[in-house]
Amino acid sequence: MASDDVYTHGHSEVVVNSHAARTAQSSAGYLLPLLRPGLNLLDVGCGPGSITVDLAAAVAPGRVRGVEITDEPLAQARATAVDRRVAVEFAVDDAYALSDADDTYDVTHAHQVLQHLSDPVAALRQMRRVTRPGGVVAVRDADYAAFSWFPADPRLDAWLELYRAVAHGNDAEPDAGRHLLGWAHEAGFSEVIPSASVWCYATPDTRATWGGMWAERIHSAVGRMAVDRGLATQADLDAIAQGWRDWAAHPDGWLVIPHGEILARA
Repeated sequence: MASDDVYTHGHSEVVVNSHAARTAQSSAGYLLPLLRPGLNLLDVGCGPGSITVDLAAAVAPGRVRGVEITDEPLAQARATAVDRRVAVEFAVDDAYALSDADDTYDVTHAHQVLQHLSDPVAALRQMRRVTRPGGVVAVRDADYAAFSWFPADPRLDAWLELYRAVAHGNDAEPDAGRHLLGWAHEAGFSEVIPSASVWCYATPDTRATWGGMWAERIHSAVGRMAVDRGLATQADLDAIAQGWRDWAAHPDGWLVIPHGEILARA
């Protein structure tokens, strides 16, 4: 991500905390079998660093660097690394112009990043540039249009329509998961292994986490952008928030979030 791009979610506390709950096991399982001690790894769009630190533990004593377009979540990332006693360098950098030299890393990773970029192919070319020949660029992104939930609720339909409209208004692609293979080919990768996996929220605890998070999150950056652009009113946001709370409280509530994944050889 570059300074001209708009991060649809923003970096409010509720957003950063939800990202900090992610782990390599939940979010990078497709990559873990390729990791071994001594590999050097770059995590592009590392956020609060929870996945980065897990990956660093898997490749220690290899060098690991996590980068973000803003310093806002990096204090939490550094604290997580200290708590886990894992060596990670965190820094501000630009996905379109990474400061690393060519052929620096064995693995370059990005989770939920390309969906927010106006030029994801350019970012993939940068990731390829800093990855040594034979190394791996690993990318995973959600596909919002493929989200599925039960029970049906027009307020959640409105949430999805609104989120996708805001993201598209930011010149971003919220349905990135289905585009990863094509973007990788356009970026010049010839050896690409595509896959898919899901997050599922269907227990009382996971429903409470996801539903409660979005009941609050709809009033943060994405909601403000929606109101400012005339896409929604405050009453619309309140209705969406209540929709998420009602879904979370439903004993049969179920939500699946599909993700596209690629392992691309540099």
